[in-house]
Amino acid sequence: MAIAASLPAFAEDKVEHVNVVGQAASLDQALKEQKASDSIRSVVHADAVGQLPDDNAAEALQRIPGLSVERDQGEGRFVSVRGIGPDLNSVTINGTLLPAPEADRRAVALDVLPTELVQSLSVVKSLTPDMDANSLGGTIEVESLSAFDHPGLFYTASGEASHDENTSQTSPKFSGAFSNKFSLGDGIDNFGVAAAFSWQQRDFGSDNVETGGAWDFDGDQARLEEAEQRDYRIRRERTGAGLNFDYRPDDFSSYYLRTLYSRFKDTETRNAAGVEFEDPQASGERGDGEGWRALKSREDTQEIQSYVFGGERLIDAWTLSGQAGFSRSSENDPGGIANARFEGDFSGIGFDGTRKPRLGTGADFYDADAFTLDKVEWEKANSTDEEKNLRLDLARDYDLAGNASQVKFGAKASRRDKRADTDVWVYDDFDDVTLAGYQSGKVDYVLGNFGNGISAGAIKGLIGGMDRDAFYDEEESRINDFSMREDINAAYLMNTVDIDAWRLIGGVRYEGTEFEAKGTGLRDGVYSPNESRKRYDHWLPGLHARYQFTPQTQLRAAWTNTVVRPTFGQLAPGFMIDDSEGEASFGNPNLKPLESMNLDLGIEHYMGRAGTVSAFLFYKDIDNFVYNTDLAGTGEWVDFDEAKTYANGSSAKLYGLELAYSQKLDWLPAPWNGLLLGGNLTLSKSRADIEGQGLTRRIDLPNQSDTVGNLTLGWEDDKLSLRLAANYKSKYLAEVAAVDDKAHDLYSDDQLFVDFKAGYFLTPNLQLTFEAQNITDESYYTYTGRSRFNSQYEEYGPTYKVGLTLTHF
Repeated sequence: MAIAASLPAFAEDKVEHVNVVGQAASLDQALKEQKASDSIRSVVHADAVGQLPDDNAAEALQRIPGLSVERDQGEGRFVSVRGIGPDLNSVTINGTLLPAPEADRRAVALDVLPTELVQSLSVVKSLTPDMDANSLGGTIEVESLSAFDHPGLFYTASGEASHDENTSQTSPKFSGAFSNKFSLGDGIDNFGVAAAFSWQQRDFGSDNVETGGAWDFDGDQARLEEAEQRDYRIRRERTGAGLNFDYRPDDFSSYYLRTLYSRFKDTETRNAAGVEFEDPQASGERGDGEGWRALKSREDTQEIQSYVFGGERLIDAWTLSGQAGFSRSSENDPGGIANARFEGDFSGIGFDGTRKPRLGTGADFYDADAFTLDKVEWEKANSTDEEKNLRLDLARDYDLAGNASQVKFGAKASRRDKRADTDVWVYDDFDDVTLAGYQSGKVDYVLGNFGNGISAGAIKGLIGGMDRDAFYDEEESRINDFSMREDINAAYLMNTVDIDAWRLIGGVRYEGTEFEAKGTGLRDGVYSPNESRKRYDHWLPGLHARYQFTPQTQLRAAWTNTVVRPTFGQLAPGFMIDDSEGEASFGNPNLKPLESMNLDLGIEHYMGRAGTVSAFLFYKDIDNFVYNTDLAGTGEWVDFDEAKTYANGSSAKLYGLELAYSQKLDWLPAPWNGLLLGGNLTLSKSRADIEGQGLTRRIDLPNQSDTVGNLTLGWEDDKLSLRLAANYKSKYLAEVAAVDDKAHDLYSDDQLFVDFKAGYFLTPNLQLTFEAQNITDESYYTYTGRSRFNSQYEEYGPTYKVGLTLTHF
């Protein structure tokens, strides 16, 4: 696949002159890698990754055809491939699986990876049998830098200042990289060392108004139960480092050690003000209700460590390769205010507007003495995810009836352990404590009137003198804890043969999985352990074909089979059941893995330097699709009003078309010969059936946008580089309501982000850059059933950056 929009502003590694450094050079390198690949693969090369107006790897990947990102506070976090949700795709770093820091997810939030640590990003959309089969949409491959990526000494250093328009905060960033080759023994330049470092501190925020979908619908009449205003202030710090070694003692062997450390720290203060109406109200109405003011103040740190040692040796016609990998992700909240809530009763309150509701209240809503402290929730949490693997591969080239062939086989063993531990304290023994003594300054909120915030220091001082053991919440602390073990043993056999203009790859992969989950449940006040064990096997055949019409034009086709395990949150063994209230919620450790049969067919044509046009059709038939459901009224839960859990659906289907184009218009007269054009468009459709309460309903796949596209206009000469890029994704189903309640499904609205970057070489090695992100001030909006009914609306504002980069090749 071509990437249309990954157009960097800086040098290709193997060149030394400014007149061949820039957007076209790096795009051309990426296209060469894609053209030669045996898989349907998209690549963002190192120079593009480091020079896009993107803060992290997730945002860099959104430029690739068929990819979109889920954003948190305006920054890209999780990557969706061809409409398949992030938890159903996998991420590898230097060939080893990257585990997820979050306790309940498999998806890796790629904003923990600074772009400066990355040599290349690839997305493989059709897996060959020698690759792990654990992705439905695609496998994202992250490669860190190697000294052998450059001909000799290489170093770069950059500094940057960014300004957030929403909070008027200015933030710093520093990064650098170094690599060189040395001679050991009798060899010449046979040992390489590469290192990279990045540090960024970003102060920013957002303004939010949300209802959580709490609408009562009666035909066209909509009444709201509650609404809340939120103001976020965030300090986000990213630190990343990598140290890599390569040793190539001769022409027949090579060895490497890849290490990476990444630390992502969020310090968040969230002030909220909301109302819950005594009776649901329409826009413009006024009535009685409960008002509240709340504070969340927490610190959350995610860390990723990865260590990979491997090598390859040629022995006559055989190629022996192997790799040992260890990676560890963690998320740690050392303890913070999860919710400090003050409440009061009010009359004459309401709201105005249904898309961005504004609270309609009297002056008493801004009187601190009108609110008394209800409770303070203090929470600390820790989760870890470790993955160890060992892989061995053997390949042999041979002649098959006069055709060049290769047989390849191997095995891999991986061991994964996921653990989560949460402790909660709920302080609620207060005697008429009002908000008056616990206020901070006025909240800067642009979506309406807010008033003063709550002081985190004052709240901590209040509960610091109380006996914490008396307020420990055993229920919340125990039922969310778990440990899970997932052992996978795999083996494969594949054969590649070149017959005239054809390259054919056929093979089969076996994966055997052993799964164990341990946790605690609560039923009618009694705690009990819950353990689950199961084993399952998969045989996954595949066939790839590539036909070379001309040296510039080729046809690709693939039939593959993949398997993905449900998320850890879906498999969680904890449960909470209250027979007297008729309410239950629980995970489902007995869920079956998702299985997908995938078909891909496409054509790609390469047009000189940095030019390509391609079209691909894809189809996925997914069995055992997982969805949230309510089992109340059926089976064991026949007398319950609510029994929320997860279930396997029979099947889901996804099909679509990917189109991509990019070209440097170097045949035009100056200055138009500096123009670069790029664009890609993915059109897709999906359907899945869910069941519950004796009913069946058809839905779209969650997170699947019917339309995803990029458009890029660039221009460059020896000194100046300009790029304007737009990224669009249409609305998608974000959350499924009960099977009989389609009106309360939550949708994320379409988004269009426009970014600009300019770079000017002050000297052949020193570049001044300017960036503008989110120029159009795009917001985030989710709605309930129909687009005019708010679930969440959030504004971020644009960000502007100025930087200097010094580079030596």
